[in-house]
Amino acid sequence: MDERLPPPSGGTAGRPPGPVRAPHTTTPLRATRGGVGPSFRLRTDDQSAVRRSLRMSVAEGVVAELVGACASGGAITAWALYLGLTPVLVGVLGALPFAAQLVQIPSAWLTRVHGSRRTALWTIGVSRQLPLLLAILPWLPVDEPGQRAILLAVAAASSLLAVAGNNAWTSWMGELVPDRLRGRYFGRRTAFCALGSTLGALGAGLALDHARPGAGAGLVLSLLSLTSCAFGAITVALLRRQHEPCAHLVPPEPTLADALRPWTEPAARSALVFHVAWAAACGLSAAFYPIHMIANLRMGFARMALYNGAIAAVRMLTAPLWGRALDRVGARPVLVACCFGLSISNAIWLFPREDVLWPLAVDAVLSGVLLAGQGLASFSLPLNVSSRGTRPFHLAAFAAAAGIATGVACAAGGALAHVLPAHVGFLGRTLVGSQFLFLTSGVLRLGAAVLALRIVEPGARPVQALGRLALDGALRRQRAARLDPGCAVPVAQRSSAA
Repeated sequence: MDERLPPPSGGTAGRPPGPVRAPHTTTPLRATRGGVGPSFRLRTDDQSAVRRSLRMSVAEGVVAELVGACASGGAITAWALYLGLTPVLVGVLGALPFAAQLVQIPSAWLTRVHGSRRTALWTIGVSRQLPLLLAILPWLPVDEPGQRAILLAVAAASSLLAVAGNNAWTSWMGELVPDRLRGRYFGRRTAFCALGSTLGALGAGLALDHARPGAGAGLVLSLLSLTSCAFGAITVALLRRQHEPCAHLVPPEPTLADALRPWTEPAARSALVFHVAWAAACGLSAAFYPIHMIANLRMGFARMALYNGAIAAVRMLTAPLWGRALDRVGARPVLVACCFGLSISNAIWLFPREDVLWPLAVDAVLSGVLLAGQGLASFSLPLNVSSRGTRPFHLAAFAAAAGIATGVACAAGGALAHVLPAHVGFLGRTLVGSQFLFLTSGVLRLGAAVLALRIVEPGARPVQALGRLALDGALRRQRAARLDPGCAVPVAQRSSAA
């Protein structure tokens, strides 16, 4: 873990302190150099606390994925099927986490006033204990409409608290992780989280697949809810052991100008327009992928978990590579490349059938590679175009705009699925309604990817630099292997430790 932080001298051995620069250019590699002031120098005890916090954050991220595996994803789909939710209510259930982004601006205000660490601990802690209410749901003396209402209420409350917690946590991590190591650190953290997600999803999927219909399914869902709460308590304990680097600083009272800064700054505004368009394009069909796999492809929860686990495994392998690329070229080039690639992923979903599932293996590899880069770039971009003082409001604006767009699109997708015929003809093929939604979503993604070209990120390099970076890396490996095959491993080790 020590390689994630710079040594006390401010740079790696043999390298003079100062901005990290790309070969043959004078443009700083970290985009935040253009918008964020110099970091304060940490004392030795602060450096030790930061290193320990970064290790704790990785562990917390892994356990948080286990929380999600037991309380969302396939588990929430199982709750929807168990309680017999209609397509409209399925769309509403899928829209809740995104509609909850409406509280982002109040959450940013709360984070600014009470501090990011304190806000994150309380909101995340409460949100991860709400599944306790679902644990007793199958045995409550309530009719099915009442149980559906309880499920939606718990999901809504959990989403609202999670939004507030995520805003505070992201602001906290933005200060805790050194900016020049941000891409590499979160790439490595994402890889470990993907491992936890894979194991959790597979475990939950196997449990759901082996549950007996009726009371047996209710028992398994209750046990998953209890397990989620137990893992949630562990994450809070790990969060409490993490350091707040600016705890001794009292932030000034936020102003209306601070809250409006994301909409008045050109760099942030161009990124916001893209995020809204991309979120709406993805949200149109987001809630119907698991339903399509279970109801139309007859995959079962275990095979659905295997598909999601394959995506997570590919993300685990590729996230560190994308993280290094982010540190070298900025978030915009990575975002553009990945969004154009993800636009064609939806077309693959036109081909799988109940007896022909191999196209999903292709989609799992393609989506795993591209989602790793897209997720890291989307996380880094608001940090790169904001300053420390207004960061909570930038994060809130990005998440709120994207969340509202996704929520509206999810609800629209549910309404559209309700009125679509059971089968739709397209280019000589017969598609079910959900496949028509996937195709429409892919066309909208392509339009949103075009908007990504207009993003202005301070210090970012052109999109072509990403291709040159990949080509240079491949040529260096080939050259090292030809000169001395035995030195290929040490070269890779040195580059990962740099």
